[in-house]
Amino acid sequence: MQYDFDTPVERRRTGSLKWDVGENELPMWVADMDFKTAPEIVDALRRRTEIGAYGYSIVPNEWYEAIGDWWEKRHHFRLEKDWLLFSTGVVPTLSSAVRKLTTPAEHVVIQTPVYNIFYNCIQNNGRTVLENPLKYENGRYEMDFSDLEEKLKDPQTTLMILCNPQNPAGKIWERDTLARVGELCARYHVTVIADEIHCDLTAPGKEYIPFASVSELCRDNSVTCIAPTKTFNLAGLQTSAISVPNPNLRHKVNRGINTDEVAEPNFFAVTAAVAAFREGAPWLDALRDYLQKNREIVVDFIGRELPGIHLVWSDATYLLWLDCGAITKDSKELAGFIRQKTGLYLSDGAQYGGNGAQFLRLNIACPAIVLKEGLARLKQGVVQYQM
Repeated sequence: MQYDFDTPVERRRTGSLKWDVGENELPMWVADMDFKTAPEIVDALRRRTEIGAYGYSIVPNEWYEAIGDWWEKRHHFRLEKDWLLFSTGVVPTLSSAVRKLTTPAEHVVIQTPVYNIFYNCIQNNGRTVLENPLKYENGRYEMDFSDLEEKLKDPQTTLMILCNPQNPAGKIWERDTLARVGELCARYHVTVIADEIHCDLTAPGKEYIPFASVSELCRDNSVTCIAPTKTFNLAGLQTSAISVPNPNLRHKVNRGINTDEVAEPNFFAVTAAVAAFREGAPWLDALRDYLQKNREIVVDFIGRELPGIHLVWSDATYLLWLDCGAITKDSKELAGFIRQKTGLYLSDGAQYGGNGAQFLRLNIACPAIVLKEGLARLKQGVVQYQM
């Protein structure tokens, strides 16, 4: 089947968070795609809608099977039925797990720059963020294990949130790197929550490695958060899963999400997830090819038109991390200036911590014609900023 990623989808005045902007503004910030989801998912939701009675829903056996089969086939690691829990979203899971697996004032390690909502999930629950800044050398990120071990040694540190693949830089962590994280966390009695929501959005020919698949230490000391929402543009349906192989840890997580009332599916959540994992592979493969072409458009444009910006090469996600350090050390100011002057709405990197204050984050999950318009606005804004 041929899938259409070129035709823009009109999302203004639809209650879209991303598109709740001015008429002349072009939003390329939040991680939300401007593509219609797979038609197979739309058809499944349509059939579900036609029932006409929208009562309470259960999590049927097919949900567990669809997830287990998908991970076994796509990622060579089967998520067993007994490991899996339903949750309304990765962020609710993170907040719930932070509350259940730590006590107030304990430290939670995050590796910055990283998804900014991690800060909210930690600080809003009365815990302390402990940053393990990633090393940025020759335009690429690596883990600083010396600093990480110092942070994990602290008796007040009881939890680490790992972003795999990494957002915002799109880094796919290597097996040896993940194994080392697992060994250190087990040594210092620190539980790992692996946010793997972007795992299916890898570049063609690239595969991510599930943290829990690396070793018994990683498997038995971790909670993995997954979802079809980023991959298939389903975030508004509030559907995700948690994989916890360790039964004692799983009991705690299960009690946490049930206490917080985020463990029950809405009427469409299971249907969308099952359709995605059972029928969405061809659409996803076509999407990955399209996103790769969009990456190449950005690489070419920046190389020709914006020599002051360095693109951190990404092997995962549809988010590109633009190093503007030669232009500014205040990306919040730069992002605000570009939006004011051109209408292009990007994410400023400062909110992601670490060295993010010299970066902008660009969402390329849109038709190529829209991406090219965004890049033209980016150039216009940068040129004016430098005048």
